[in-house]
Amino acid sequence: MTIDSVATLRERDWATEDPADVEPLRYAVVGLGGYARNVSLPAIERGSYAAVGAVVSGDPTKADRVTAEYDAVPLSYESYAAGEATGAYDAVYVATPNREHRPHVETAAEHGRHVLCEKPLDATVDRAAASVEACAAADVRLMTAYRMQTDPVVRGLRRLIADGAVGDPVKLFGDFTFPVLAGDRGVDQWRLDAALAGGGALYDVGVYPLNTARFLLDADPVAVTATAVGGDGEERSSATPFAEVDAHTHFHVEFPDGVVGNFSASFRGAGNATLTLVGTDGRVRVEDAFQPGHDRRVVVETGDERVEIEDVGGDETVAAFDYFAHAVRTDGAIDPDADDGLTDQRVLAAIRRAATDGERVAL
Repeated sequence: MTIDSVATLRERDWATEDPADVEPLRYAVVGLGGYARNVSLPAIERGSYAAVGAVVSGDPTKADRVTAEYDAVPLSYESYAAGEATGAYDAVYVATPNREHRPHVETAAEHGRHVLCEKPLDATVDRAAASVEACAAADVRLMTAYRMQTDPVVRGLRRLIADGAVGDPVKLFGDFTFPVLAGDRGVDQWRLDAALAGGGALYDVGVYPLNTARFLLDADPVAVTATAVGGDGEERSSATPFAEVDAHTHFHVEFPDGVVGNFSASFRGAGNATLTLVGTDGRVRVEDAFQPGHDRRVVVETGDERVEIEDVGGDETVAAFDYFAHAVRTDGAIDPDADDGLTDQRVLAAIRRAATDGERVAL
C-alpha cells in the first residue's frame, strides 16, 4: 500500500461473504444504559450481518419500550441467568458497568452463546481473566468491543504503516477527553464509582488511544510511567466528583524497538479525540478519532506528499457488530480476540500502579 491508496481506506477487508449468503447473528443486548440504547442497538439494526434478538434489563418499562422498537424478546437479569429464551439469540453483547461484565459473560458461556463484551473486559485483571477462561472452557468466541480495530480507516492505516509508507514508527501521541459531567450527567453515575468502573478516565477513555496504538503498531507495551489526578479517596460529592477515580491520567508507554507513546485520558475539559503516529519518513494524524458516530479527518504526510481525507469513518460501531457476526458465522479469525482485551487490562493496571508509585513499571 502506498500513500496514493489512502483514499481507498473505506472498504471492509474482512467481509469475505455477501451478507445475503450469511445468516444474521442475533444479539442479546445485556444492559440498556444510554450507550446501549443510543449507540449500540441502532448500530446492530443498521448492520448487514447482525440483528437484535433479545434485550436484558432490570427495568421492565425500559425493556418493554426497547423491545417494541426492535421486535426483540425482553428478559430480566434473572431470566437471562436462568437460560430462558436462549433460542432467541446466538450471541450476547455485554454493555453493563465494567464490574458486572464477568457474570454476564460467564452466563453466556454457560448457555453456549458467543460474547462481544464492552471494554475493558472487567474492572480488574483477575475478573477479566476469569471471563476469558470461561469462554475458552465453553468453546465460545469472545471479543472485546474495540470498535476502532474494525473501522476500515484504522485497519487501512495499519496496513499503510506496516508497508512502510511513513518509514519506521518512532513515536505516537494521543488524547481522548470526555467531559463526563457535561449535560445532565451528575455525580451519581457508575463511571465515577470505583467499585463498578475499576478506574476513571483511564479505563473509560484512555484505553482507546492505548489499544489503537497497539493495533497500528502490532506490538504490545514493554513498560509504562504515568501521572494521575483524582482518586484521592475522599467522599464522592458534587464538590469532589473525582474522589474515587482519576479525572485525568497522562501515561508514557514504551513499545519494542524504541517506539514510545504519550497519551492522555480525561473526564474534564473540552471534548477531544486525536491520534498521531510519527515515522522516520512521515506521519499519520487522525482527528475526531474515537467518538462513536463521528466523521474523521485523516492526514498522511511523507516528504513532499500529503493526502487528506475528510468525512471518513463514523460507522465503526456498526462495523464492530458486523465484524464479530461475520467471524462467528464464517468461523473466521477475530482480532481483537479475548487475549487482546486481557493484555489491555494488564497494561491499564500497570499504568495505575505507575501513577500511584511514581515509578516505571515493566510489563
